Amino acid sequence: MKGLAGAFMLLPGAAFACALPPSVILTLPTGHYITGAAITVAVTAVMGAFADRLPRMTAAQVMERRILLPVSVSSYLSFLCFCGLVLIGIFGARDPMHNLMTLVFWTGVWIVVPIGSVLFGNLWRSINPWTAPVRIMRTLLGRTGTAGLSRFGHWPAVTLYAGFAWFQIVSLSPDDPYELAVLAMAYWLVIFVLAVAEGEDWLEQGEFLTVFMGYLAKVAPFWLELHGNRARLMRGWPGTQILAMPPLPVSAMAFVTLALAALTFDGLAETFWWQGLIGENPLEPTGRSAVMGVNTLGLIGVWAMTISTIWAVIRAGQMISGKRFAPGPVMLSFLAIAAGYHAAHYLVTLLTVGQYTLAALNDPLFRGDEVLGLPPFYVSFGFLTDSRIMPLIYAVQFVAILGAHVLAVLLALRLVGTDTRATAHLPMTALMVGYTVLGLWLLSTARSG
Repeated sequence: MKGLAGAFMLLPGAAFACALPPSVILTLPTGHYITGAAITVAVTAVMGAFADRLPRMTAAQVMERRILLPVSVSSYLSFLCFCGLVLIGIFGARDPMHNLMTLVFWTGVWIVVPIGSVLFGNLWRSINPWTAPVRIMRTLLGRTGTAGLSRFGHWPAVTLYAGFAWFQIVSLSPDDPYELAVLAMAYWLVIFVLAVAEGEDWLEQGEFLTVFMGYLAKVAPFWLELHGNRARLMRGWPGTQILAMPPLPVSAMAFVTLALAALTFDGLAETFWWQGLIGENPLEPTGRSAVMGVNTLGLIGVWAMTISTIWAVIRAGQMISGKRFAPGPVMLSFLAIAAGYHAAHYLVTLLTVGQYTLAALNDPLFRGDEVLGLPPFYVSFGFLTDSRIMPLIYAVQFVAILGAHVLAVLLALRLVGTDTRATAHLPMTALMVGYTVLGLWLLSTARSG
């Protein structure tokens, strides 16, 4: 088992990237899956464009109750946990598979919380480590005003997310506990100072994790609406909340395109195709340091292509329809794609590295403790070569990708309006089909990390 874990960690960036796709997936008729998904998305778009009416997407209240744990309390507890993780990252083991800082952040914060938010609403809101400290500090300072940061819109979050994407995908050691802890601490302090100056509401447009989690949560079929000390549990079709959102401003649209581009390039950079394109041998990788420059250009290039492609598609739709419908509402539909691909992209990582996280939480000091009440267990990747389990995992990824794109098509149709000429939806339909094919191809093609 130690040998297997060691081999896994020697892969460049493999520790917290998508796990190596087993040969089982490569033997499946994934081409048929991809073709079927593309046809499904195309047919859905055509039928929706010519339909007299689309499915109603309305919210309904399930229950209402008093808030049991105020956000201030849960946020402060989250802040204390964050401080503990930073200390563990700095003074603990440098092995990322035996350090809770790395495991909890990359598996818990970056995978579990987003996937949970896609299903059950904004989980990040309760564990945001800035909310309570900012409230406390502004109260102590007697500060009630702002510093004018809101005029920059979402651009601070865009800049910060771009840096994070580079750190995750391109930098030398994103899974090094010490480096991750130092950067996390510095990042927390910067956001804390800015939020104290501007107010905690600024986090929802200036802090990239808060913005990202909030956008993903808009796809959830269940969510909480807070009203004072009362919480309402709501339900609706996935994406119902998106229809109630105001059109995205330019800075928010830039954030959505960056999220799509980062997820796309995170998958693309691992493929044999990309590594062959940049002159790397995927079976004998030279390491991250050798490809930092080209991968940086690749990340920027994919973002630029994402922006230009979506802009061109929206512009083509405007030309066909004969009217200039606002791009802000249409961009909201891409939130579904970001949510679906994030869940599918990191599913295998959750099932592999997640085992290390669970083991570390159960025995944080590695003394044989059973904090979670779980018996000692061995981390196993054997299921990656199981011809019965891997097709099921791919099926879940397939459903997530296909469902996200079908939802994106329906949302786009609803957001553009029923008075738009049916043929005006063709460019967007082509783009949705293309995204479906790309997403499934990235999950099924040969890759090294």
